[in-house]
This record gives sequence, C-alpha cells and structure tokens, in this order.
Amino acid sequence: MDMLSIFLIGVSLAMDAFAVSITNGITQTRSRFPQALVSSASFGFFQGFMPFIGWALGAAFSARIEKIDHWIAFGLLAFIGIHMIWEAVRGGETCEGGASEFSMKTLMVLSLATSIDALAVGVSFALTGTATLAGILLNCSIIAGVTLVICLAGFYIGRRFGCLYKQKAEIAGGCILTLMGIKILIEHLFFS
Repeated sequence: MDMLSIFLIGVSLAMDAFAVSITNGITQTRSRFPQALVSSASFGFFQGFMPFIGWALGAAFSARIEKIDHWIAFGLLAFIGIHMIWEAVRGGETCEGGASEFSMKTLMVLSLATSIDALAVGVSFALTGTATLAGILLNCSIIAGVTLVICLAGFYIGRRFGCLYKQKAEIAGGCILTLMGIKILIEHLFFS
C-alpha cells in the first residue's frame, strides 16, 4: 500500500480515539500537557500495535477475529460509557474539587476498546501483501503517529469546554462511547 493510503487508514482508525480524547479533555479540566501526551500516546500505541498483532496472526485467524471483535469493542465501550453516565448523574463532584482523576486503568481499557478494529486492518495488511517486517512496522508507525497527533488535538479541543458544561459533557461523552459500541456492533452484525 502507498503512504497516502496508510495515512488515510490511520486517520479513519483514529476517529473513535479522537472522540474519546475530546471527552477526556472535557473531564480533565485541570490537566497538563504531560497528561494529554500520555493519553494520546496510549491511543497511538494501541492503534499502531493492534494492526501488527493482526498482521502477525494473518489470514488463518481472520474469521475468528471478525466474529468477536465487535462484541469486545461493544462491551468495553458500553461499560465505560454507562459508567461515565452513572458517575455524572450520581453527581457529588464540583469543579472546585478538581478534575476527574486520571486513571491509567481506564485509559488502557479505552485505548484497547477503540483499537479493536485496527486488529482486522492488520489482518487485511497480511492479505494485501504487506509481508515484510519492515513494511508492517512502517505502516504501524504511521498509524500510531497519526493517532497520537489527532488525539492530542482532540484532548485540547475538549479541554476548551472546561468546567462550565462538565456534567453534561460527561453524560454526552458516556452516550458517545456507548453509541460507538452500538455502532460497531450493528455494523458488524448487519452490514459486513
């Protein structure tokens, strides 16, 4: 595949992580650049690493991966989305008390959940002839870099909303995550 195609694949794979980064930026109103960078790097790493795993598994396992990837993504995204809505509705937090706690565990789950589709992309790389280790590492690096930049931008876009709409934004973010999970599930069950 040519570099433009890989770049466009990277952009399309980053869209779910971009939406989550906007939500992270909204909920982390007092965050600093290192936190934004760690969050974006986590999304970038998983978006770059999952295609490598998919490529390594190859075409022999593509049917198994395609049968469960949408269920895993749906479950993870819906769980975190519903949890976010519950926490926002339950209330008790004020903006003066500080931003939502930066949880590495939640970040890893979100990074994994938004990168499940990248696993199938990796399998497609194997099917389209990206047979060399150097070729797949280059593709994965481009995807990771694109995702990192897009997510960093998303984090700061979300941060601009600040504390003013924090509860509504957390509810909206939870709804977005849940709807992304439902969308993935519907696409795979009815349109693939």
